[in-house]
This record gives sequence, structure tokens and C-alpha cells, in this order.
Amino acid sequence: MPTTHLLYLHGFRSSPRSAKAQMTAAHVTRTHPQVHFWCPQLPPSPAEAMAMVSEGTSHWPRESTAVIGSSLGGFYASWFAQHMKCRSVMLNPAVNPARDLERHIGDQTAWHNPNEHFYFQPHFVDELKALDVRHLPPAAPEMAIIAKGDELLDWHEMAERYAKAELHILEGGDHALSNFECHVDDVIRFCDLV
Repeated sequence: MPTTHLLYLHGFRSSPRSAKAQMTAAHVTRTHPQVHFWCPQLPPSPAEAMAMVSEGTSHWPRESTAVIGSSLGGFYASWFAQHMKCRSVMLNPAVNPARDLERHIGDQTAWHNPNEHFYFQPHFVDELKALDVRHLPPAAPEMAIIAKGDELLDWHEMAERYAKAELHILEGGDHALSNFECHVDDVIRFCDLV
């Protein structure tokens, strides 16, 4: 069944103002205006973030929902896809954020507004561990777009984690997928929007 509801989950320190989120929203509005698109500002607590997402999508039809996630949002998207049994797209996804974000405990600034601060608490690492679904097979079709030039995450680890996905491994590139405009059509195609 074609997708009528599309969720976009941003990464650590990011926001709905990210270039990829904005590009996706604009593309959906322009080409699939009947699709319900939601990109919430996620709180720093992983447990609170997924509780908010679960609450906000609780009335969505499972059979016609899809999710896109970038970086930490890709990790969240995998969790969401397991619970909703929906198709998912991961963009340079975090594979083991409990390990990687342990060194970021403390005061953080928001990427799109350096005047906005939040505190990444030590117990957030355990919350991330509780959301890890790496041990489960995909619940629905997955796509992963992975840049070999990602300066923050290991592309080998991402490719291995999403070996069963429709993989798009890019030569070069960066963590932000600065050339996302070249891939947004593939993402939308995979999401199978009405």
C-alpha cells in the first residue's frame, strides 16, 4: 500500500531546519501534497524522543507509514520501523550511538542555532542501549544511503549494519550528505508515496 504518512527524524544536535529535512519537506509538498509529513524537534533524551514520536504517530495507519532518519535519526528510524513494521530510509545512520555519544555527555549546542543549548545526560546512553534493534531482522524494506567520506561515522560499520537494505554507497561525500539533492528522488521513490 502506498505511503500516506511520512516521518523524518533528524540527528544529534540537528533540527527540522536541517537541509535534508527541508529538502524532503519541500519535495513532498511539491510532488505528493496529499502525504502527511512530520519532522518533529526531538528532545535530547532518547526515551523522551521516541515516546513523543510514538504518541505523535499513534493514530497513523501502519500499512501506509514510512520513516526517514539521518545520523542519530537513522538509529531512531530503525527502532520506529521495527515497531510500526514500516519501510525506512537511513541517511548516514548512527549504528552504535550509545558508544559514540558517550564522549559527548555534557553541554551541547544546537547545530542550527549555536545560542540554543541542551545537556546530554549520562543516563541517555542507557536509553540509547534500550532502543538498539541491531539484533532483529528488518521488519520491512529498508534503504540506506551511506557516504564513504563521512567524517563522523564509519561507513563500513553502516554498510554492515544495513547489509539487507537497498544500499547506496557513495564515493566521497560527507556526514551531512551535502549533495542530498542528487538522492532525494531515490528516497521518495523508495518511500512509495501516494
